[in-house]
Amino acid sequence: MKCKGFLFDLDGTLVDSLPAVERAWTNWGKRHGIDAAEILDFIHGKQAITSLRHFMAGASEEEIQQEFYALEKIEAEDTDGIIALPGAQQLLATLDELAIPWAIVTSGSVPVASARRAATGLPEPEVFVTAERVARGKPEPDAYLLGAQLLELEPEECVVVEDAGAGILSGLAAGSHVIAVNPPSNAPRLDDVDMVLSSLEELIINKNADGTFAVHRKH
Repeated sequence: MKCKGFLFDLDGTLVDSLPAVERAWTNWGKRHGIDAAEILDFIHGKQAITSLRHFMAGASEEEIQQEFYALEKIEAEDTDGIIALPGAQQLLATLDELAIPWAIVTSGSVPVASARRAATGLPEPEVFVTAERVARGKPEPDAYLLGAQLLELEPEECVVVEDAGAGILSGLAAGSHVIAVNPPSNAPRLDDVDMVLSSLEELIINKNADGTFAVHRKH
């Protein structure tokens, strides 16, 4: 791949927030009589409001919004056990050293995403696309299209780095290169992504004289 910028998902890609996510949603499911496995199978990579609308079908939008704000508060305050995933710190440091633009593009809201990034000590991106900034969340392409636009790049000049099926579909729909990192075995369209990695530590980035960069994987 020969590209100009990176667009990173946050949860499951740069940070391991799974314990906090599962605590929040499992407890929410208990209160609503919904099996945790059913919830956890659906939510990953999607905006919380999308998941709430799915599981609260028939409820009023006001009720759904109330549940969203309550859940958002819980998720923003519970950062116990959230850590940077292997290779994330070094990769972002390398991009900064090489002056390669990058952004975080997440389905999380500002309070939740900001709390999780801060808890890991990862650098704050100049471009941070959160749920509030797009009308349609992943798997629609809107978030990654906006991320590329804010980096002043074309979508096809960017590499999307994702772990979840919804995010992989979003990156492909945006027309970007896609690297899937530790995706679930049933993730959609894995045959269409540029690379499937088990860890960010496998990535090698080299900057070219023309300002683009090349992405390789360690063998």
